[in-house]
Amino acid sequence: MSKLKGRLEISSLTAGYGQTRIIENLSLTVPAGGRLALLGRNGVGKTTTLATMVGQTTRHGGSITLDGVELTKLGSSARAAAGLGYVPQTRDVFRSLTVEENLVTGLKGRPRSALEEAYSLFPRLGERRRNGGGELSGGEQQMLSVARALLGQPTVLLLDEPLEGLAPVICDLLMQALSRLSMTVILVEQQVDRALDFAGEVVMLDRGRVVHQGPAAEAKADHALLERHLGVALAR
Repeated sequence: MSKLKGRLEISSLTAGYGQTRIIENLSLTVPAGGRLALLGRNGVGKTTTLATMVGQTTRHGGSITLDGVELTKLGSSARAAAGLGYVPQTRDVFRSLTVEENLVTGLKGRPRSALEEAYSLFPRLGERRRNGGGELSGGEQQMLSVARALLGQPTVLLLDEPLEGLAPVICDLLMQALSRLSMTVILVEQQVDRALDFAGEVVMLDRGRVVHQGPAAEAKADHALLERHLGVALAR
């Protein structure tokens, strides 16, 4: 039996945009197959953390290692080849291409038959495979963005607020699909209850620094902690 891949280690990471530093001395470890919720108020560095992992920011210090491979000196395409899959907040669907043509761009040399993996995970995409990306609802575009990333067979999937602006029933469908994945997932999400239900561990950021790290279930039960660092109070 092959060993599960996807162990991600970040050590003393400092990064931002140009000389502006957004995250400072950030360290975290996610085991292979683990699920981490990366939470915090708006503007504390969550998106910058994901963008730094995939090589889209200026790194001022620290390291990012995936299964023992140091990523910080690699470009974005090489990091993707090493196993990072990224679904940005913007979704980045090709509006002029059909659903199927969008998915083909994510195959990375795999046979076209692999598209059935996407249709199995998200049956709605199979129903709309001939529709243009611009004809899809926001929820369908998010499914398409996630499915395209998964077709590249990443070992780590980075998701930046995948539920933003979606109807509750679509949120349910998307989270159910994500829960079936057997890979490492780092989830940035404003719907704290859903994120904590999904994740095994949680890291909370404030002003680019880790202010809490621990089991997600314990954090969900600690209402004072959630109010202090996230400004939310979950239903008791």
